[in-house]
Amino acid sequence: MLKLQAVNAYYGSFQALFDINLAVEQGEAVAVIGPNGAGKTTLLRVISGLVRAGDGTLTMEGKNLRAVPPHSIIDLGVAHVPENRRLFPRMTVEDNLKIGAFTPSARKQFRERLKFVYELFPILAERCAQFAGTLSGGEQQMCAIARALMSNPKMLLMDEPSAGLAPVIVQQVFELVRQIRQKGFTVLIVEQNIQQVLKVVDRAYLLEVGSIKASGSASELLGSEEIRKAYIGV
Repeated sequence: MLKLQAVNAYYGSFQALFDINLAVEQGEAVAVIGPNGAGKTTLLRVISGLVRAGDGTLTMEGKNLRAVPPHSIIDLGVAHVPENRRLFPRMTVEDNLKIGAFTPSARKQFRERLKFVYELFPILAERCAQFAGTLSGGEQQMCAIARALMSNPKMLLMDEPSAGLAPVIVQQVFELVRQIRQKGFTVLIVEQNIQQVLKVVDRAYLLEVGSIKASGSASELLGSEEIRKAYIGV
């Protein structure tokens, strides 16, 4: 479904990604793990067009993402849940969700999609008229994920969904990821909480200093002595 070949990315003269080769098949959940500053957020931004790739090949279902304007990538079925949620705090929960359904195809399915996300996140239905900025951290993360799901994406990009949340809420967030997978969505998730994320994905890539250093099944990486010592701390 998604394929990156020899992708490089730059911020001015600074190179952030080096020859990235990565693939995600339909129905998979794939994680990109690694330390802070490794380039994980940049990788997702390159896929969604927020940062333009310097060179290399990016395709979504065979379509060249580098030839598509950033605002049109969502029309190809890619939805991005950004780091730190990026909600509109002085707009209601439901108005934030409406923004997620701004494309013409999503507008036609608005009521159907709203029902879907409210069934997936019942607390948001209860808070629908509440300002998004007054929600708890966990509820804000639910709202950000729900907003992305309003476009009925083929692939969901999730950037550090557990960041800044209390441990008990982190468990809830990863349970949500599991539920989203069960609904048939394809997921590419960037996460520093390696031990937790490897329990809910099929495969993972280890990114260090802008380069892919290892890849394999979640069980292989979770069982890797090197990764356990370096990143999980056990």
